Amino acid sequence: MGARTRKAIGSVIVVAFVTAWIWAMASLSMFVPRHWAAEMVFYAVAGLFWGVPLLPLIRWMQAKD
Repeated sequence: MGARTRKAIGSVIVVAFVTAWIWAMASLSMFVPRHWAAEMVFYAVAGLFWGVPLLPLIRWMQAKD
């Protein structure tokens, strides 16, 4: 598979994953206590860790033939 094909497939998957991640975090935010510190921690963790599951995909997208 060519590099352009891998990047195109990976880009679609990234957009779909980020969309699902946003939906999931918005749904889970209902269970976070309504205190500024709890909300700050929740959104900071959710905002930092969305990329961790995508690391293998990004490595695959950047792989040389």
